[in-house]
Amino acid sequence: MKHGKKYNDSAKLIETGKFYDVDEAVAVAVKTGTAKFDETVEIHIRLGVDSRHADQQVRGAVVLPNGTGKTVRALVFAKGDKADAAKEAGADYVGAEELVAKIQNENWLDFDVVIATPDMMGVVGRLGKVLGPRGLMPTPKAGTVTPDVAKAVTEAKAGKIEYRLDKTNIIHCPIGKVSFGPEKLKENLDALMGAIVKAKPAATKGQYIKSCVVATTMGPGIKLNVAKFGA
Repeated sequence: MKHGKKYNDSAKLIETGKFYDVDEAVAVAVKTGTAKFDETVEIHIRLGVDSRHADQQVRGAVVLPNGTGKTVRALVFAKGDKADAAKEAGADYVGAEELVAKIQNENWLDFDVVIATPDMMGVVGRLGKVLGPRGLMPTPKAGTVTPDVAKAVTEAKAGKIEYRLDKTNIIHCPIGKVSFGPEKLKENLDALMGAIVKAKPAATKGQYIKSCVVATTMGPGIKLNVAKFGA
């Protein structure tokens, strides 16, 4: 695969075959973020589990201490007092059946997170084929099916992210923007890794965290020394 000059220049900052400590990795990642826009810094974590087995699923959510740097548009399915509470908490869209119809009929998807009260899940369930593949279906595990929709909205706006395994047993998550600087990125990375280590399934055998790579949107990957995470 052929890369551009900026990518190749960034790649020269990374020692081939080296596994970096977190502090050094995020510092190098910031240096590789040379695009004209504020690049997102992402982490890709390969786990020693088999996502085909229900008892080895790894999924949850964590509030990053410094947020993601992204403006999160929250859609809430709720009625009555709960709908009012969601609006007060800053939800961008609040409604019930009429929003289901809008999504189904207009293919409307101008939102980043979907939150629902438990009593609304029968209605929201109709959107499974639309929201499911996009990772937007509310779930109790991610804290997006909850009676306390106001808290869920506040957390989503503050930088709550969901982590989940893909089919190749890798978790992909944003940990902030290049403009955050190394210190804030490290705090976010530590919070996410702490949550993933805590979520280790009891059925896991052998090494849990196999590998970790940090990269900016346009930059090369930086391998992390996973021994620090003790899993």
